[in-house]
Amino acid sequence: MRLRHPDGSVVHLAYCTNVHPAETLDGVLAQLDTHCTAVRERLGVPRLGIGLWLARDAAHTLDTDPRALRTLRTALDRAGLEVVTLNGFPYQGFGAEEVKYRVYEPDWADPERLAYTLALARVLAALLPDDAAEGTISTLPLAWRTAHDAPRAARAHAALTELVGRLDDLHAATGRSVRVALEPEPGCVVETCADAIGPLTSVGHARLGICVDTCHLATSFEEPEPALAALTGAGVEVVKCQLSAALHAEHPDRPEVRAALAAFDEPRFLHQTRATTGSGLLGTDDLGPALAGGTLPTDTPWRAHFHVPLHAPPAEPLTSTLPVLRRTVAALVGGERPLTRHLEVETYTWQALPPALRPRDAGQLADGIAAELALARDLLTDHGLKELP
Repeated sequence: MRLRHPDGSVVHLAYCTNVHPAETLDGVLAQLDTHCTAVRERLGVPRLGIGLWLARDAAHTLDTDPRALRTLRTALDRAGLEVVTLNGFPYQGFGAEEVKYRVYEPDWADPERLAYTLALARVLAALLPDDAAEGTISTLPLAWRTAHDAPRAARAHAALTELVGRLDDLHAATGRSVRVALEPEPGCVVETCADAIGPLTSVGHARLGICVDTCHLATSFEEPEPALAALTGAGVEVVKCQLSAALHAEHPDRPEVRAALAAFDEPRFLHQTRATTGSGLLGTDDLGPALAGGTLPTDTPWRAHFHVPLHAPPAEPLTSTLPVLRRTVAALVGGERPLTRHLEVETYTWQALPPALRPRDAGQLADGIAAELALARDLLTDHGLKELP
């Protein structure tokens, strides 16, 4: 969906297709008919933005086969779908029974991460609508924090420096502008917005910025307004924002709260869990170790990296961090000009929810995604943006 900001610029709202993981181009094409068109029809809009996730094999096919690229572009046009942003964080295997730490491989010290991201950039340049100002790609925040030593940090910096130069070359060759955004995530080298400032300013290029994921922001107990102000003050642009909500437990010392949290402790994804104390942020790599005890204090709230549906927070005694999302959106688009023009709903955990909360079929999943997008659209129109046909 497109909306007009009061300053006259166009803001794009999409949803991320990593909720329908597919490894091949045929799988991506099937997503459009099975899922994306159904979401668009439920919203009653003639055109819907989708943030494509293209696994390595699908990206390679599209990057090396012009006919395949034309096939995808034609399918998008026929379905009333448009692509201005890609999720370039997961590399492959996002639909596996166990993803966990593998989602952080390869990292930016591995040449394959650069090669994959450049392939995505070339594909996105060809998929952009003719009237779109630019495309964006969110990516891994350098690496998972362990084993990221000085030599690997130097290789990652060199890769990002080469990336922006190659994006300049792509713009010169095609006339299409593509920017890449590091997406801070708990447990990674770049865990917070504050952590992103150093690596991004060390490269110092307009084609490289930050993707603010509001679940990750909330899980790390970052306050949106000062976090965004610090980025602006450092000259770091918010290239993209992923609209998502984390799991919040106000009283983790209570047995009923711990029982409710345990229902979200599932084997597929990491659910980094954090608590903030007077001495700083404490955390575990997953929800299970937090519940096992001994690491996090129980007299202060916990937040877990579990993307819960925006419109349907969990039942008491848990809740979601939707208020953090609301404040982030206000800070991003509520001013005289938007701080970002690409927003993407990213709830990829529908099938990882406790069984009673999971959609039973594709129709229920489409209902849920449409409800999330409607909520996000209403947040934007509340700040004076006008939906465009």
